[in-house]
Amino acid sequence: MTQLMSALGFWNTSATRHTAVEDVQGIFSGSLVASLGLYVLASAGLLTGSTAGVAFLLHYAFGVNFGLAFFLLNLPFFYLSWKQLGMAFTVKTFIAIGITSLLTNIQADVFKIASVHPAWAALLGGLLLGYGVLALYRHRASLGGVGILGVYVQERFGIRAGLVQLGIDLCVLAAAFFVTTPPVVFYSVLGAVVLNLFVAVNHRADRYIAL
Repeated sequence: MTQLMSALGFWNTSATRHTAVEDVQGIFSGSLVASLGLYVLASAGLLTGSTAGVAFLLHYAFGVNFGLAFFLLNLPFFYLSWKQLGMAFTVKTFIAIGITSLLTNIQADVFKIASVHPAWAALLGGLLLGYGVLALYRHRASLGGVGILGVYVQERFGIRAGLVQLGIDLCVLAAAFFVTTPPVVFYSVLGAVVLNLFVAVNHRADRYIAL
């Protein structure tokens, strides 16, 4: 039975390399959990950082479709990904972004959140996003944008990806003062801190190398 599962790719006897099946479940699961995190934040009217944060800003300010904006904003980062992180990382990231964009757009049709306190939304949404991003990182993928930059900086200079993302996310959220209220920005910053500290603590090159 073990040999059959191994041959099908469901059972990996290597300690360092993921099978294709493991990558598929990891990328889908990570994208699903991340889309749930984005939906929780959106249900409380909160934002996040990176390209998702910019997509939220465009959605709140101009009514632009979030999923479409999120997908399009990530396209320029694929050049860096392709040149510095390789074809496999780029393709898996492209797939993860597509899945996350699609699932985020349909969340409200299949899962209703009637009411959620913004503090709880920041904590829960930040953690869900953190788990999703961590799953993608460990299968050598990301949600694009700053995630691509964070992985590159960590691999090139040893600076944790979560800390890189946190710095950029805070800059994105600072722009939110132009489209929303200070309490919303405060809780959005809280969610970004939860997300990026979770990633910084749990994703370290000296502890886990994704292949």
